[in-house]
Amino acid sequence: MIELGGTQTQAPAGDLIKDVTEENFMTDVVDASNEVPVIVDFWATWCGPCKTLGPMLEKAVIAAKGAVKMVKIDVDQNQRLTQALSQQGLPLQSIPTVVAFVQGRPIDMFQGAVPGSEIDAFIKRAIEAAGGDASGGLDDAVAAAEEMLEQGAAEDAAETFAAILQEDPNHAGAYGGLVRSYLALGQVDQAEAALNGAPAEISATPELEAAHAQIELAKQAANAGPVADLLAAVEATPDDHQARFDLAQALHASGDAQGAVDQLLDLFRRDREWNDGAAKAQLFTIFEALDAKDPIALNGRRKLSSMIFA
Repeated sequence: MIELGGTQTQAPAGDLIKDVTEENFMTDVVDASNEVPVIVDFWATWCGPCKTLGPMLEKAVIAAKGAVKMVKIDVDQNQRLTQALSQQGLPLQSIPTVVAFVQGRPIDMFQGAVPGSEIDAFIKRAIEAAGGDASGGLDDAVAAAEEMLEQGAAEDAAETFAAILQEDPNHAGAYGGLVRSYLALGQVDQAEAALNGAPAEISATPELEAAHAQIELAKQAANAGPVADLLAAVEATPDDHQARFDLAQALHASGDAQGAVDQLLDLFRRDREWNDGAAKAQLFTIFEALDAKDPIALNGRRKLSSMIFA
C-alpha cells in the first residue's frame, strides 16, 4: 500500500501542485489523470474555509510523494470553465469543492473544510481507484486473463477472473475483466449479474464504471438497426436527429466506435439539447466503455469539451 507521510524524499511541491485555468484544464487535469490521480481544489480568494483547506490539501498531496497531483482553480477567474463543469454534473455552487479525477473522470469529491484525517482518506481512495493499492501477484494473474480474453479464450478468461475474485473480492480490475469476458461470450445477463455483485466500496472505480457502460452499449447493440439504411436516412435528411442518433448506435454495434463518436459529435454540434442532451450522454457512455488512453476517447473528449466551452 502507498502510505502517506514517512521519511522518504518528497517530490518538489512545484512538480505536484499548480494553478490551472480553462486553457490548460484538459491537459493538466483530464489528460494528466490518466497517469496519476489529480486532486482539483475549486476555491476563491473571498472564501474563508478555502484558506484553511488549501494548505492542508497541499501538505497531504506533498506527503503522498508523487502518488497524486493537485491543481487549484479559482472559480472567479474561470467562470466559464466552472459553469461548463457544473453543466456536466459537478456541484460547484458551493466552495471549497474538491474533486478527484482518475483516468479522465471525476470519481470522488467533498465540499467544505474537513479534518486532516478525511483528506488523507480521500487521497488514499483516489490512489486505490487508480490501482495504487493492488497486489502484484494478482495483477500478474489479471494480466494473464486479459491476454486470454484478447486471444479469444473468453471462457478461460472468465474462469481466471472469477478465481482472482475469490482471492480478492474487491479487485476492480478482475470485475471489469469478468464483465468483458461474459460480454465477449454474448452473455449480457451474466455480465450484469457479475457487475451487480461487486462490493459497493469499489462501485465508483474506473473499471466498474467502464463495465457499466460496456453493458449498456451491449444492450443497445441488440436493438441496433441496419447501418446502410440509417446512413441513407441521415444523408437524405441531415437534420433528422433521431436517425443520426440511431446511426451512431448502429455504427458502435458494428464495431465502428470512431464513426459513432463522429456522428454524436455532429449531433451535439447541431442541437446539444436534443432529447435532454442524449448525444452528450451517449458520448460519455462510449468514452467510459473505452480504455482511458484510447485515442478515440481522448480525442472525442477534447472535441466535446471544445464545443461545450465555445
